[in-house]
Amino acid sequence: MTGRTAHRVLAALAALAVVALTPGAVATAAEPPAYRPAEDAKAAEGTPSAADAPQITPGLYTDAIGRGETNYYAVTLDAKSSAYFSAVAAPAPGTKVEDSGDRLTVSVQDSSGNTCSTDATPTFHGGDTAYPIADYASRRIGTDRTQCQEAGPYYLVISREGSATSGPDSWPIEVGYLSEPALKGSTPGQPGEGSWPTVTPAPPTASGKRTAKGGTGFNDAGSVGTGVWKDRILPGETRFYRVPVDWGQQLNLRAELPNAKTGATEYVPDALGLGVHNPARGAVSDDNFVPYDGKLAVAKEFTAPVAYGNRFHTTDEISAMRFAGWYYLEVTLHPDAAQFFPKGADLTLRVDVRGTPKPGPGYAGPAGDFSVTPEEREMADKGQSEQDAAKSDTLRTVAYAGIGVGVVLLTCLASWTVVARRRAAASGAPDAGSAALSGAGPQVQADGSWPGQQLPRQGGRTPQDQPGGQTSQDGQFGPPRGW
Repeated sequence: MTGRTAHRVLAALAALAVVALTPGAVATAAEPPAYRPAEDAKAAEGTPSAADAPQITPGLYTDAIGRGETNYYAVTLDAKSSAYFSAVAAPAPGTKVEDSGDRLTVSVQDSSGNTCSTDATPTFHGGDTAYPIADYASRRIGTDRTQCQEAGPYYLVISREGSATSGPDSWPIEVGYLSEPALKGSTPGQPGEGSWPTVTPAPPTASGKRTAKGGTGFNDAGSVGTGVWKDRILPGETRFYRVPVDWGQQLNLRAELPNAKTGATEYVPDALGLGVHNPARGAVSDDNFVPYDGKLAVAKEFTAPVAYGNRFHTTDEISAMRFAGWYYLEVTLHPDAAQFFPKGADLTLRVDVRGTPKPGPGYAGPAGDFSVTPEEREMADKGQSEQDAAKSDTLRTVAYAGIGVGVVLLTCLASWTVVARRRAAASGAPDAGSAALSGAGPQVQADGSWPGQQLPRQGGRTPQDQPGGQTSQDGQFGPPRGW
């Protein structure tokens, strides 16, 4: 198995354990599920002061943040790699939030308090409805930069702003840290204006729709590729999908709600939202919400092609298209849409990955999350989530192992039979292989033993009596902080 395949196998097993052991892990059919953090995420309690901030390394972490609070996390960076720090705020469905008022601010600071890049400010745009919001801040290495280029201590700083009229509860947050390798050669420049089409093309069509399996967030997002996909979404729910986009490719996306069958006509101004995030969970665009009045509604996104030099662009939507890898689609249905879809709505996704993949920029180390593999394209074509692919890999591995063991046993049996026949021919006695295959030879006796077998004496130890045969009591654990 490859490293990514092995990771998926472990993730699937961990997911099964979490579902089995976490109270309330399975939501009822009518209740929108909450954001699901990564199974391997670690707890990291951010502090109000940089002085005692917890140290984090590349990976995912869970925490919580209250209104008006600021969390500090310490990191140690080298002078070669760019670093991306994301924050996902995931208030529970139904939480009261205020559009453009409730938000996070994410920044990276050096040990002198200087900010390394423009702060990220993920906020809500869905008509006061809660859904996961995410963006990143970075420490980017480049000849165009002057600050934060040295190796040493840095700090990730996450703050929460909000109105007193919004929900008072703390928000669970998921913190991500990704490191991007340096380049081996020269740095590609910014693509020239007009070097790609900007007019939104027609969406893909198909005679039949394939089934997509949307997830609760970035960690269990369902994979999709070019084509037309169908799923179901509940009022108040947010579903995540991911699509592999390589260097030189761009995304043309549509999320569609069908016409209603209930006869309701009340206007919902922010009914259906569609957002796009890059492999480091940076926002490619603000969540685009469209209204609904009972007729077909469509939310659209059309991105720039993926290019390393996009990071030098001043437009956020273009700058975010700087990596190859998994891009995430976030679809939200407003709770007020329940008047049209009380039991959930049919959702259609039209996904079009346009353009021929181009060579990458030439990283000095493994590209990791900033690449697309043939295996990932296959997952997208099949509509598999990370967990689905892991289960498939596990079953395939077990099947291959079973076939291998069978072949070994048959080979050994054949070899044993040949040797037995040769010995029998030399001695003139019937060979054991023929006797075994014909049903002759040693027979099981009435007491369950083979002839010549010595049975255990009465009063002997059972396996449970042997040292180490005690059964330990399972320890219990709960969800990480904030969940």
